[in-house]
Amino acid sequence: MPTIRARLLVVLVVLFGSVSVAGVPPATAASPPGSLWFDDPAVTVRDGRFTDAHGREIVLRGYNVSGETKLAENKGLPFASVADARKSATALRALGGGNTVRFLLSWAYAEPERGQVDTAYLAAATDQMKAFLDAGIRVYPDFHQDLYSRYLFDTDSWYTGDGAPKWAVDAGNYPDESCGICLFWGQNITQNEAVKRATYDFWHNAQGVQDAFLATARKTMAYVQQHLSADQFKGIAGFDPYNEPHAGVYDSRQSSRTWEKDVLWPFYEKFRDRMDAAGWRDKPAFVEPNLFWNANLDFQKQEGGLLDAGELGPRYAFNTHFYDQKAISGVFMWGKAADGQYAGDFRTVRDRAAAAQTAAVVSEFGHPLAGNVSDKAPTVLKAMYQALDSRLKGADWWSDPAASGAVLSGSQWQWDIYNGRHRELMNGNPDKVLTTGDAWNDEDLSAVRLDGTGTPVLRQDARLLDRVYPSATAGRTVGFTYEDRSRDGSTTLTWNPVPGSLPNVQRLVGSGQYGLLLWRSDGGSAPTELHLPASFPAASTTVVSDLGAVHAPPAYTSATPVAVAREPGGTGSRRLLLTAPDSGVLHYALVTNGATAPSADLLAAARSELAAWAAKEVD
Repeated sequence: MPTIRARLLVVLVVLFGSVSVAGVPPATAASPPGSLWFDDPAVTVRDGRFTDAHGREIVLRGYNVSGETKLAENKGLPFASVADARKSATALRALGGGNTVRFLLSWAYAEPERGQVDTAYLAAATDQMKAFLDAGIRVYPDFHQDLYSRYLFDTDSWYTGDGAPKWAVDAGNYPDESCGICLFWGQNITQNEAVKRATYDFWHNAQGVQDAFLATARKTMAYVQQHLSADQFKGIAGFDPYNEPHAGVYDSRQSSRTWEKDVLWPFYEKFRDRMDAAGWRDKPAFVEPNLFWNANLDFQKQEGGLLDAGELGPRYAFNTHFYDQKAISGVFMWGKAADGQYAGDFRTVRDRAAAAQTAAVVSEFGHPLAGNVSDKAPTVLKAMYQALDSRLKGADWWSDPAASGAVLSGSQWQWDIYNGRHRELMNGNPDKVLTTGDAWNDEDLSAVRLDGTGTPVLRQDARLLDRVYPSATAGRTVGFTYEDRSRDGSTTLTWNPVPGSLPNVQRLVGSGQYGLLLWRSDGGSAPTELHLPASFPAASTTVVSDLGAVHAPPAYTSATPVAVAREPGGTGSRRLLLTAPDSGVLHYALVTNGATAPSADLLAAARSELAAWAAKEVD
């Protein structure tokens, strides 16, 4: 088998050698790489959706960049250098198919001394953000914390944390940290008295620590806004104020729900005020509810979901995480994930955002890639991406596509090019140097690593990660599905086969991958866009739509209803563009890399089948 790097080079040769149509020059020849007239990275929340400057419904997909921020080895930055950030951004776009990153920041390094913001840290972080913005990737920063702070932990502890600076810990009088009998680091949240008390103090502004955090957040946002160009700042999608909030300790007669209402939400309102003051008024705050509101273990689950916050949009977006704790435990779920495994969990996210009249993003999801439950990863991740794409399991999709619902935005945990080659002194202990995995509490979830030549390569199946998805829909999404045909070992996972009632569509797709989008147009002139994975070179891509049926679609022009173009940023990633300047009309588009050079008769027959199916199942 060729290496991933070699396969990527082959794909890029095919792409750049086949996207032009004879006699028609690419429309973007005089523009920056991949830039077209409708490319504007600004993000707003409107009518319960993320939208762009043209009112198109957009989907933010990508990764967390990165858990390296939790470590001391690069001083709270995701990368050792801007060059590494650029390398990572290019690979994330070309190999991982991402258009957005959640960019981790560290309060400990932003404010190492009380009241003194480290502008050198902010400058380095901003320069690394630019590497992603210049690659056409949207960014939403996140002041990250886990277990409140590493400075709560002893040098010989089994665990560590990240987040608050040493001075914030020194301001409190916390007991010696101990989790007792804890099999997973997350148990420290509810069992480690030092973590619980320090967290409680933050939410109650003991010693003014919350005020200090908010002041640093405002200064950080102002710095970023002032040191990005106007075009770069457009690509900042919003800000995640606080990772995985939890009360630490509840007050007497306080519930998780009342804590969200009386403590957490007022904090978000204060953070929102700081965003406005820092020049971020037009960008949403990506607010997270109580960490345990959607836990899938009953004994962990706590009532919440910002139920009492009222209508959140457009100044807020509903932001949550989801990990399958049953699967991660190795005890509460035996076997692999199955078709539709997380449809209910992600339906809850969609419904909560809809009730709050705002957009939703699952800003963390993932599964360990090493250890005794790593065998579940191929199916768990496939089921999670399936649930992001649709409310339905694959077996039900074709019979009720209108119930598919909105396509969710999401950021997989994580994208760390240093995976397996760290040198982290755990809790500053020179006798405890961590090099394997993510170098943090025995985690190993990075989708990427560097090979022996320093080239980024995927640690997961490219068919799973680099996906077809509707990055911008000119109108309203009715339904979407993607059959990635990703592998679990040598087994191909096909959870959404084309039904036998569509024999010509079946022939067209064959054993290939396919995506199918249904949408109602909004009358705008900007096209609908679908990300095309590297496994969809133009010469092997077939599109069957009411807008046209074509094999090897041509390069984009305003007069070409079905076309391909590079994505912004010059990384070699590509998109399918579907132009339908009408309003309220149901459109469909099937994109596949199945049949080789299908005949005109097969394309016509498949188009007829899809038209009849769409009319019956949706109209």
